[in-house]
Amino acid sequence: MVGLKPSDVPPPLGVKVLSAGTAACIADLVTFPLDTAKVRLQIQGEKAVTGAAKGIRYRGVFGTISTMVRTEGPRSLYNGLVAGLQRQMAFASIRIGLYDNVKSFYTRGKDNPNVGIRILAGCTTGALAVSVAQPTDVVKVRFQAQMNLQGVGRRYSGTMQAYRQIFQHEGLRGLWKGVFCTPDFLLPVICWCFLITDNLPCHFVSAFGAGFVTTVIASPVDVVKTRYMNSPPEQYRSSLNCAWTMMTKEGPTAFYKGFVPSFLRLGSWNVVMFVSFEQLKRAMMMSRSRIETRMSGCFKFL
Repeated sequence: MVGLKPSDVPPPLGVKVLSAGTAACIADLVTFPLDTAKVRLQIQGEKAVTGAAKGIRYRGVFGTISTMVRTEGPRSLYNGLVAGLQRQMAFASIRIGLYDNVKSFYTRGKDNPNVGIRILAGCTTGALAVSVAQPTDVVKVRFQAQMNLQGVGRRYSGTMQAYRQIFQHEGLRGLWKGVFCTPDFLLPVICWCFLITDNLPCHFVSAFGAGFVTTVIASPVDVVKTRYMNSPPEQYRSSLNCAWTMMTKEGPTAFYKGFVPSFLRLGSWNVVMFVSFEQLKRAMMMSRSRIETRMSGCFKFL
């Protein structure tokens, strides 16, 4: 690699995996309140509320956020953050960090893969990421749905306690609940495959464009996924039963609850994530280059 700049050298797998997971965590820190607002809107109307929560109703993304801050405090917007960061380190590290390597595997090292190869690579890494990270998503959603109000019972007191309790009461199936009704493994990956670019304005436009299309297509599945993952074992027989119950009790509009925060979160998350991803990769490669240069100088001296 003599004479090449750090930016010209393809980053190794470890750099891509670590930078993808770290960048996803940065994006989650920025957009988590939108994700929490989305979950609260998606589960609203699912069942009758009682006690201190009876008079609370969420209206719109900013109304939901302001209501949560007023009734539960600002920390409520970050309920489930620990599980969310765990999810990104497991999910994005695989889905994004392994994408180039899987794509090269399918093309046998050839450049300029066709659309079919990109979709196949995206689906492969996405499906693998979902299968690994699903328990973290279940815990994250349940914490986000949990209200921090006096007189309202809390299901879980801590992240690790939640994992243990779900396993004890629901088994492994509880931790992987909803794994087959998630759109995460397919739609965002496909949009990313087509729309990723190298400058900020294009990042912004393509991310929100892809976010809108993805939300329109995936919102019904996402609402069912959220409700099914958050439900106790006896509430729904399956994800299909959950969807049918929504349709018969709340009508078709229920499948688009939380649409606006979902769209805003997905678009802004992609912008922050991919800008951070590129910068982290460059920084890691520059650090690696400096270390190699110093080590080479030491060997020459010896």
